[in-house]
Amino acid sequence: MGRLVRIVVAGVVSALALSGLIRLYAPVSGAERQLAFIRAELDRGAGEAAQGMFPEGYFFLHALYGLAWVDVGRHHRRAEAVREARWALARLDGPQGTAPFSEGLSPRFGVFHAGWTNRLLGGIVGLDPDPALVERFEADARAIAAAFDGSASPFLPAYPGQSWPVDSAVAVASLRLHDELLTPAFGATVQRWVAAARQRLDPATGLLPHVTDPASGEPLQGARGSSQSVIQRFLPEIDQEFAREQYLRFRELFVGRPLGLGPAVREYPKGTDGPGDVDSGPLPLGVSLSATVVTIGAARAEGDDSLASALAHYGELAGVPMQTPGTKRYAFGLLPIGDAFLVWAQTAPARAEAPPAVAGPLWRVPLTVLLLLAGAGPWLRWRKPKRRQQLGE
Repeated sequence: MGRLVRIVVAGVVSALALSGLIRLYAPVSGAERQLAFIRAELDRGAGEAAQGMFPEGYFFLHALYGLAWVDVGRHHRRAEAVREARWALARLDGPQGTAPFSEGLSPRFGVFHAGWTNRLLGGIVGLDPDPALVERFEADARAIAAAFDGSASPFLPAYPGQSWPVDSAVAVASLRLHDELLTPAFGATVQRWVAAARQRLDPATGLLPHVTDPASGEPLQGARGSSQSVIQRFLPEIDQEFAREQYLRFRELFVGRPLGLGPAVREYPKGTDGPGDVDSGPLPLGVSLSATVVTIGAARAEGDDSLASALAHYGELAGVPMQTPGTKRYAFGLLPIGDAFLVWAQTAPARAEAPPAVAGPLWRVPLTVLLLLAGAGPWLRWRKPKRRQQLGE
């Protein structure tokens, strides 16, 4: 019986190692199945559950779901993409979507709500220029532009007295999208924003800061991976020259290989550490899992296919995806908000020429060796007692 148990255990370990090797090398796919899982979870109350984890949980889960469908709809399943994205937009407009925000801010509900909502709205208009949606997109874009034009800071408040540059980057990207899809109207506003943002970079890193003074826009907290990963996703839509400068600096300071294994993104710049919080999540070895996931999309937006592919394949190995004929989920589906960030990152369109690669073709070698040893180890250990017994005889 003991011999049979060892054989079964060795077989299970070898099967898991083989499954990991396959995920490490096989093409990453399944965005529509990921979205099917997320929609089912949203129907079961995942948005409300996410709201209990952090202040924008409900909003973010629906916004990312809608934005991922917009990206899918650019290639196929357009009618379904428009339907699902409009469904998500309606939830952002509803009482649960606006509840955490202050209606008295400029723009209405603050730049976080206004920016993400307008970016989703513009994505829908790009797929289906419904006249009513076009009219709203133009009006909302004008309100956002007016708020930027009337502010001494390029970083508008998301909540009363609180400002995060990442939120303004999303809003400015929505203005650029307006000018791509409709009659250009906000070029001057965008140019002023870029010039003002360049004057308020984090002095320690040269990147856009994490938190700023809401009145002046001066940095209050230096660059962090959880916000940088989102900023780098949207900057190429705003100004590709500024975006490339920022992305290369971000990649230099935040992307590493903990323990010499696959690439990952730190929450704080290399050489510094700090506490985790609701934005970053836990920080094992200084790595932010949320920033690592979102950087897949940032790398794709900068044409950095080598890093995007490495991060995505590492996620396939570490995220333990589970598939059914119609769905795909990661980490046993315990955190649908994580699945939403991942599918939004994986569906990001490429927009720029590739920068020099940092994740070469050999990055998988250490992980491959570990998986091969893990798969073969139980069999080698099982055979050793038999050899010792034969030598004693």
